[in-house]
Amino acid sequence: MLVDALLDANRRCPHTPAVSDGSRTLTYTRLTALAAVLREVVSRKTQCERVGIVLPSSTAFPAVVFGVLWAGKIAIPLNFLLRTDELTRIIEDAQIDCILTVRHFHELAAALPVHAVYLEELSLKRRMVFAAFKRRPSAPTVHSGDTAVILYTSGTTAEPKGVELTYGNLHRNCVDSIFSLDMDPKQTFLNILPPFHVFGLTANVLVPVFLGASVYAIPRFNPLAAARMTADKGITVILAIPSMYAAILRTKSAKPDAFRSIYLAISGGEPLPDSVRIGFAERFGVTLRQGYGLTETSPVVSACSASVYREGTVGKAVRNVQIRIVGGDGNDLPAGRDGEILVRGPGVMRGYYRKPEETRRVIDSQGWFSTGDIGRLDADGFLSITGRAKEMLIIGGENVFPREIESVLEMHESVLQAAVIGVPDGLRGEVPVAFVIPQKDAAVTADELRNFARRSLAGFKTPKRIEIRDDLPTGPTGKILKRKLREML
Repeated sequence: MLVDALLDANRRCPHTPAVSDGSRTLTYTRLTALAAVLREVVSRKTQCERVGIVLPSSTAFPAVVFGVLWAGKIAIPLNFLLRTDELTRIIEDAQIDCILTVRHFHELAAALPVHAVYLEELSLKRRMVFAAFKRRPSAPTVHSGDTAVILYTSGTTAEPKGVELTYGNLHRNCVDSIFSLDMDPKQTFLNILPPFHVFGLTANVLVPVFLGASVYAIPRFNPLAAARMTADKGITVILAIPSMYAAILRTKSAKPDAFRSIYLAISGGEPLPDSVRIGFAERFGVTLRQGYGLTETSPVVSACSASVYREGTVGKAVRNVQIRIVGGDGNDLPAGRDGEILVRGPGVMRGYYRKPEETRRVIDSQGWFSTGDIGRLDADGFLSITGRAKEMLIIGGENVFPREIESVLEMHESVLQAAVIGVPDGLRGEVPVAFVIPQKDAAVTADELRNFARRSLAGFKTPKRIEIRDDLPTGPTGKILKRKLREML
């Protein structure tokens, strides 16, 4: 299904640039050839049915993903921004013994409990020459319900959860999103999203292949480079998180006409501040349209298209996706009322890897997925996101569970209790702020605690601010009232 899409693009547009990252460009013919070579490499390097991938957005990433799938294995893109111990927990949960990566990540890879296969050491150019004289293997026989990709998310607990996305999930989400957003092969994509996110994987790797379109990737996001690439390459589609658009907006040297070629600019992954939306429109003449999705929904649930748009909403459900808004009793609420967002459709995940109980808690017997997000539908079916039932923070597009940060702070000998909340941030969407009650007679500073936390947490999870207080507001059961903490800032 997915490899078939690549082979079909190669037949339809063999000489069209498929992906470029500034150092090299692969046409669909060369992307297909490289994926075929990597299929053979993967088959020889591991007998495990799951393969880890540690790569940035680049020409290599789609080739590796399709190579893994072509070998009949499950691709697991890993978040290289995490700390070694965090990645180790994911690797152990995923039960993988091999990752494909590049020498840039040698230090990280060497610390992980897996065998690292470095692309630079595979003589890929030579292999591609020899492969040209061989009969190309056919796509593997797969079924719609077979798992294609596992993506890890913190979800509703501090422990990582592997979201199993099937071939059917990803195929239908790509096809239905293309239809609902009215995209065609003439589109040119800018890829500035990390590929270990479902947003980046689906929108900037799979969708362009289904279209036979071109993608220009920037391996490490740089706002000025993004603006220049858009202008130089005539980019027509950008899909990014609000903090990226905010960074571009703050770049003084970005020219007002840099985005003149844009057909569709979609913001997702976190709330879009009005200041960014208005600023982008005034400076660049581009309307940022919002979309909504989750890892568990492959990801697109709804989006504003170039022609169907309502300000302040995340658009209408894409084709074949259903949305319900329910109250605490589980009954549907009328238009305009806030409640939990439930989603049903072909993109809803197979489940959490090796976590059947957690899967049953979020997907009911009729296939409705409980998102944990709060929103409302208007009379015309446009969805607005008004809050999150879950406490999970979204920091620069990364899902962060407060309890993970609190647990680290509470490991300090001078800390009695910690509570973490997210506060709005112009750069990253949200940042964690911690409130700490010290042990009796203990003397500890915010800087000391921040340095302590930094040794156990990824940089984006480390609290930007730590407030040390003698006590914190609590409810009848002694639980800290986090809604009150915001009033104390």
